Amino acid sequence: KRRLLMSIRSRVHVLCRSSLLGRVAQFRGMNSTAAVTKTATNLIRFLDDKQQLRCGQPKKFDANNVPIQADLIDQNDPYGSLELTGEMMTVSKLLAPVAPVQILCIGLNYRRHAAETKKDIPRNPVLFMKSINSTLDPFDAIRIPSIASSPAEVDYEGELAIVMGKDCLNVSQDDALRHVLGYTVGNDVSARRWQGKKGGGQWGRAKSFDTFCPLGPSLVTTQAITDPGSLRISTAVNGETRQDSNTSDMIFSVAELVSYLSQSTTLPKGTVILTGTPEGVGYTREPPAYLKPGDEVVITIEGIGSLVNPVVAE
Repeated sequence: KRRLLMSIRSRVHVLCRSSLLGRVAQFRGMNSTAAVTKTATNLIRFLDDKQQLRCGQPKKFDANNVPIQADLIDQNDPYGSLELTGEMMTVSKLLAPVAPVQILCIGLNYRRHAAETKKDIPRNPVLFMKSINSTLDPFDAIRIPSIASSPAEVDYEGELAIVMGKDCLNVSQDDALRHVLGYTVGNDVSARRWQGKKGGGQWGRAKSFDTFCPLGPSLVTTQAITDPGSLRISTAVNGETRQDSNTSDMIFSVAELVSYLSQSTTLPKGTVILTGTPEGVGYTREPPAYLKPGDEVVITIEGIGSLVNPVVAE
């Protein structure tokens, strides 16, 4: 009996130890797998020190909080897995975080902006478009067109920009955010006289001059920004705050806009949607405060960062 009891205890000890070691190995394996499959939530496009186009997550910054080194993502594809490779690359020039395939824009989408312009709250989103050639990188200069300089008329409009991550058609509001890659900061620069009579009554001409759509500094994914409807947004010109609001003042939410724009109309991945500007634009001030050469515009959105652009004459 004693020998039988000792034999049973020995077998139980071996089985328990084997099971424990197996669980430890499994736990370590899970940790190892998680480390390998980390994905980027903050994306930048940039040129490396050999002027090659790259995409990754910023890792090191200079004294002005500008990225100087990034961890590359798999296959350099912002619409892919976003898996971080661990390969570090020098950031030589920061680019707009996306090369838009189209730029859709929403007008009059903040309640207090509608109030300051003495306009009624729209029943449906007000849509217009900007040329993709108006895209501008962070820190590059907004150029005031010679045909829109005398008298001054070029204005700033700080905006939250949506970036579509996959093709989107006829989506519901409930499914809309599943098609969004993330968000960045945009400036819907506008020439006000051209927005009126000089543009024939349409807004596209006034909004599509070269350099009139700065985007950046990075794209923050929906994994990191789960509620785009509660972000502080501000615009400063030469250090003076001109706009200070929150996306909670939007009339139409991000999900509503994506759903509305996708009805019977495909939104391809790479589509940028500017969601409207809050109150405080230059032309509503007394006297009007338009941009001029030598100015610096800084637009900041909570959770994304600051888009900085100087202003020069064409």
